[in-house]
Amino acid sequence: MSKRDYYDVLGVGKSADEREIKKAFRTLAKKYHPDVSTESNAEEKFKEIQEAYSVLSDTEKRSQYDQFGHEGMNFGQGGFGGFNDYGGFEDIFSSFFGGSRKRRDPNAPRRGNDLSKRMTITFEEAVFGVKKKINLRVNEECTVCHGSGAYSKSDISTCSQCSGSGTVYRQQQTIFGTTRTQTTCPECNGSGKEIKRKCSSCHGHGYTEVVKKVEVNIPEGINTGQQIRLSGKGEAGINGGPAGDLYIAINVLPHEILERIGDDIVLELPITFSQAALGSDILVPTIYGDVKLKVPSGTQTGTKFRLRGKGVKNVSSGYKGDQHVLVVVVTPEKLDQEQRKLFNKLKKTNEMSSSIWNKFKKIFK
Repeated sequence: MSKRDYYDVLGVGKSADEREIKKAFRTLAKKYHPDVSTESNAEEKFKEIQEAYSVLSDTEKRSQYDQFGHEGMNFGQGGFGGFNDYGGFEDIFSSFFGGSRKRRDPNAPRRGNDLSKRMTITFEEAVFGVKKKINLRVNEECTVCHGSGAYSKSDISTCSQCSGSGTVYRQQQTIFGTTRTQTTCPECNGSGKEIKRKCSSCHGHGYTEVVKKVEVNIPEGINTGQQIRLSGKGEAGINGGPAGDLYIAINVLPHEILERIGDDIVLELPITFSQAALGSDILVPTIYGDVKLKVPSGTQTGTKFRLRGKGVKNVSSGYKGDQHVLVVVVTPEKLDQEQRKLFNKLKKTNEMSSSIWNKFKKIFK
């Protein structure tokens, strides 16, 4: 969806000065801030207003916007004007409107982090599937303190700076005047607790790093770039939360003679002049073993044959692809005496049909 003009968002003209822009922003921000507005789209409106103000209140950005519009704006990862989501406005509005946005309880259960690992397997392992064990280094809840980080329960006390709330208040000057803002307690990092003696095993972290073996079941037909998700095999959860997941990214080594294209396999099959001219039954290698292929007489280089069902099983549907055999007639580089005599006799015969030769000559007339 295309963005609205920033001047229209704030309801000001393009000649509006800094005072008018600030006044318009304050009025709209009060109206649409999610903590006080009852409108269903208040959050989206507030973000739009915040974005517009961050550009039009900055002389350099406003000039660039006036020249090039939205296409000319190149914002970084930090968001508009240095604000990320509600950014610096959250604490301002929390005190300005006499309330605060609901903060996350730092002691609530939280899901552990996901982990990722790359695994390289052979062509055959990808085709037929395989079970492998890997060593995984993860953080798990400390078995000594059970995640508390303290030497004993008696070493855990209420934070003296925030009185256990996990937050402290401060006063600051903003565009709305003097405001009283709420922020995370720097002493306990929001936990509301102080630890007098730390756990001797995890040194207060609440978790320890361990190496464990994980079995990975690689399904038939997997290919490079695909992932396997192992639920609950990631980092341990915090405060009793569930563990994260482990993602295995697969890389398949190439085969010496077989090439995989999707669920199909392609093989370049070299044959001799004699086999091509006279025809022959040839054993063709596939991933399932050798298969007899009838090469008819007069076969040319580039002729393709299909071996149905000799490809790779699709990891989703379970259907197998085919193997395509591409014939390449090989010219001998060295001939023994007997072979040379035979080729000399052949040279005296009409090796090429007259119709092909006549067509060739007509092209160059």
